[in-house]
Amino acid sequence: MTEKTKKRIVVAMSGGVDSSVTAALLKEEGHEVIGISMQVWDYSKFTAPEGEKFDTCCSLDDIHDARRVAEQIEIPFYVVNFEEEFQRLVIDDFVDEYFRGRTPNPCVRCNQRVKFQLLLQKARELGADLLATGHYARIERGDDGLFHLLRGDDPGKDQSYFLFTLTQEQLARVIFPLGGMTKPEVRQLAARFGLRVAEKGESQEICFVPDNDYVRFLEDERGKNQLAGEIVDRAGTVLGRHEGTYRYTVGQRRGLGIAHPHPLYVVGVDAERHQVIVGPKEELLAPGLVATDVTWVIAPATETLEAACKIRYRHHPVPCTVTVLAGNQVQVRFREPEKSVTPGQAVVFYRGDEVLGGGWIDAAVTEG
Repeated sequence: MTEKTKKRIVVAMSGGVDSSVTAALLKEEGHEVIGISMQVWDYSKFTAPEGEKFDTCCSLDDIHDARRVAEQIEIPFYVVNFEEEFQRLVIDDFVDEYFRGRTPNPCVRCNQRVKFQLLLQKARELGADLLATGHYARIERGDDGLFHLLRGDDPGKDQSYFLFTLTQEQLARVIFPLGGMTKPEVRQLAARFGLRVAEKGESQEICFVPDNDYVRFLEDERGKNQLAGEIVDRAGTVLGRHEGTYRYTVGQRRGLGIAHPHPLYVVGVDAERHQVIVGPKEELLAPGLVATDVTWVIAPATETLEAACKIRYRHHPVPCTVTVLAGNQVQVRFREPEKSVTPGQAVVFYRGDEVLGGGWIDAAVTEG
């Protein structure tokens, strides 16, 4: 590597195997690598059962692991405290959405507002040419000079869904070194580098709800029983009562607390009326949706287009027709009705492996 090709690269280090391998690879390639971990949450509020650890990222234990890896591969390491910003930009939004009767995706918001905004700015302040993360996604520069966001090569680990908000300016300053690898290959590299986190498990829960008790977290933030009300069917028949709409999400079956001869599912949440709407499984199907705050990776779509879309992270992309509406909104029509279209979740549009853009589900379309 020559001085012209050598880059100063900040690596977002979570303490996990992916970001650790990212840092080690870039160091091995000869780049000037700087490790940074984000402190975003006060974990003293939670205590794991004795002998156990929470399966999250960004905890103090994770920051300690990141620091040890940085020492091992001999790179500078810093911790930036984004607790105040994270509360305002991610957690408050998360809580607000639940109390509006929606089911948010804080990981997308964190990428959009913290990791690729605040952390990228911190990288610039350190004089870095690039910010690298351990995401399983790819960025390619086309003949048109524009940056294209693509799925990661490992279909089971692809994280492009969480990255649809990235702009051209951000894509020009970001790299994903693991995008062309599989998870087993990354673990093999971790073992070759002798990294202490080579066998570390995956983070499973949302980082600021490490015990996965969403209800307790929401009540700690806003108090109990603010939205108590009725459980009704689509005809308005009262079937029972609930202690807060924030306890329910579309598709939920367990915990309804009502007796009925047939299985019932949550098919809607109306926070304004304090109602949880339930129905049989077939009422979960919707022919389409309306999405708001839509952004496009390359250029805004101006007319109807054919694409594939994902309506949640683990959803298999399905064919759809996207019609552009006014005010950064779109209407999506699925080729076949889809189950559990959930307001608050992200819908992401693909053409082949390429991410076209995405937005936030505002409502399911209930009529064909």
